Amino acid sequence: MKYWIFGGNGFVGRYLANALTEHEEQVVVCDLHDTLHSDILSSCVYRCVDIRDTKALASLPITKEDVVINMAANQYHTKVPKNREEYFRSVNTEGTRNLLAIMEQKGCTKYIMFSTDMTYGKPQYLPVDTKHPQNPFGPYGQSKLLSEQLCREYRAKGMNITIFRPRMIMGPGRAGILLKLFKLIDLNLPVPTVGNGHNHYQMISVFDCVSAVLCAIEKGIPNKEYNLGSENAPDVRALLQNTIRQAHKHSFVIPTPGKLVKAVLRFLDNIGLTLMYPEQFMIADEEYILDISETKKDLGWQPKYNDADMLAEAYKMYKER
Repeated sequence: MKYWIFGGNGFVGRYLANALTEHEEQVVVCDLHDTLHSDILSSCVYRCVDIRDTKALASLPITKEDVVINMAANQYHTKVPKNREEYFRSVNTEGTRNLLAIMEQKGCTKYIMFSTDMTYGKPQYLPVDTKHPQNPFGPYGQSKLLSEQLCREYRAKGMNITIFRPRMIMGPGRAGILLKLFKLIDLNLPVPTVGNGHNHYQMISVFDCVSAVLCAIEKGIPNKEYNLGSENAPDVRALLQNTIRQAHKHSFVIPTPGKLVKAVLRFLDNIGLTLMYPEQFMIADEEYILDISETKKDLGWQPKYNDADMLAEAYKMYKER
């Protein structure tokens, strides 16, 4: 049996590939890059393949005993082109469609996919559980919602499919939209929040994402959706103040009128001067906590990392690089 990790050269994929290899599993990393990422153990097999290419997927020697893990996705971590809907759907939705179709042809029935909490949109109640209505704000969340719908169609055909919906994933090697905040802290400048900063904005460690996948495999890949997030998240203001304190800087957190800031951010995005994408800033001042109780109960999973430690570690990595 082999573990095929699509998008395996990516952030979470790298840590997962190493974790499975350390468990003495056979791992095949599949991605667009020419070579295996230097952080991945060299004992992993590498296949350069695009999940938008059905012929390339069909040529892979996937067997019915194998497990396919799909982490391939277009996200907001790089500059997004103007045609956002096509950009996200081509990989996130159509790539998923291609992969599931090839799995069906090869008789492979075990599939794990990373979706996103962005499929929920604005929280209608708290904490947000997996039964919460899915009304995404924008094209990324919409593309992931469509890919989840495809998964449910293939579940009806006999596949075992576990879907994870993580909050913002943090860990060594990723800072994302936090880079702008870190630069302000580094220069001892005021750090603004979107809104008053008293809302909670949950994150999840890359290591906790990996452990959730390992738990799902151990439990036989349940046919369910699971939220991934930290526990006891502090409010945004306290989180930023703690980061400033640990960095030994003199920045201070200042609240802003949330509606006005979001209107300005939307205007800037519309004219091509994007500071944050709508799917990022629309919930920036919202109270937003995922319910992870079902993940813990079903999978025997427990998040080990808290938001304050994750943010402090991200700032430390930012400084080192």
